[in-house]
Amino acid sequence: MSYHEDDLLPLSGLQHLAFCPRQWALIHIEQQWQENRYTAEGQILHQRADSPGHEKRGDTLTVRSLRLQSLRLGLSGMADVVEFHRIHPRPEGEGRGEGCQLPLHNGQWQPYPVEYKRGSKKSEDWDEVQLCAQALCLEEMLSVAIPEAAIYYGQTHRRVKVVLDEALRQRVVELATTMQQIWKSAATPPPQPSEKCDHCSLLERCLPYGLAGRSAIRYLQQIWEAD
Repeated sequence: MSYHEDDLLPLSGLQHLAFCPRQWALIHIEQQWQENRYTAEGQILHQRADSPGHEKRGDTLTVRSLRLQSLRLGLSGMADVVEFHRIHPRPEGEGRGEGCQLPLHNGQWQPYPVEYKRGSKKSEDWDEVQLCAQALCLEEMLSVAIPEAAIYYGQTHRRVKVVLDEALRQRVVELATTMQQIWKSAATPPPQPSEKCDHCSLLERCLPYGLAGRSAIRYLQQIWEAD
């Protein structure tokens, strides 16, 4: 299946969807957003990475704020940083690494996406999902294989290598499909209360504990009766 450019949804939304389908719908369907400490810290961390431009040091070309899209996944967005590492010819008889060609730069280059995140590595795959989606976009755009990428965490000031295996790739495909389905239905999923709700910037608008398992009308009725 291939999507039209008019049908592409924000790649960054994959992380919201992986965290909570209801959160994704509140942001992308109902256009609700609210800052908290976590989102503010994330914006500060991205200020450097989100400044468009590029620089070359030795055999590494670093491109910031690179526009991405995938008609296969129905996604578009922006990569914080993509490093292109020059591939050197191997000794005769050992073959040659396959990369991509870049305008105004000779030779073959291997793309290496780097996503910037606040905090430290999480036990869930929310960050890896977004990074892998970026890699899949680059693979489609440049006709090149990207076996791994990295996430830079602001709290630890370290990169964490992410192997883009088949399981992670399939997870991205499934989330992208679900995202398109929810978007076309225009229906916000019901809340699924859990501990992560307490760290969500949309907690006061989502009302997960108030609406879970009951209708909105019944919830409002209980509030009025209490008053």
